[in-house]
Amino acid sequence: MSLSTFTAQDVEIVSKETLWQGYFKMVKFTFRHRLFSGGKSELIERELFDRGHAVAVIPYDPVTDEVVLIEQIRVGAFDGQFNPWLIELVAGIIEPNEHAMAVARRETLEETGLVVEQCEKIMSYLSSPGGMSESMDLFLARIDASQAAAVAGLADEGEDIRVITMPVSAVFEALRAGEFVNATTIIGLQWLQLNHQRVRQQWLASSQS
Repeated sequence: MSLSTFTAQDVEIVSKETLWQGYFKMVKFTFRHRLFSGGKSELIERELFDRGHAVAVIPYDPVTDEVVLIEQIRVGAFDGQFNPWLIELVAGIIEPNEHAMAVARRETLEETGLVVEQCEKIMSYLSSPGGMSESMDLFLARIDASQAAAVAGLADEGEDIRVITMPVSAVFEALRAGEFVNATTIIGLQWLQLNHQRVRQQWLASSQS
């Protein structure tokens, strides 16, 4: 059952123009859509940051009850309000013809040095649908936290990543204290907080059977 009134069929895209093309691209849409009060809207123009699609991963060790996080510099935090070095979940962009789960496994290895033992998709959501196309597939990955690297990342991609292993209790305390400012990290850790005991019990039981 859908909670929405309309669907994609209720949007008329009149034109789509690429304004700029680089690693990402900027597109201008001209469109009209059905109105809740009846009829159709006037023509609307909106610029869209076409960023592609991505994955994020919660690397979790049910045996030690620890989460592995990463710290890296982020250009989006350069305006001075936030520290440019953010504590985050593992994440990466899905390239053409890649499967999201394969990207989740690859990014976990590249950014933490950890091999994913088990991987489950949690949800998909739009990162900032008011002006950006990016969707995020969020995964929970079972890992052995004792094998985490101290520093990771691909030098040829300009990555310099500190790997952080934290007890779940400390992660949840940091979450309550507002230590995380990356939206995907907040969403993922809040999900883990809601589902922590169930996931841990299931994964520990499956390893004993």
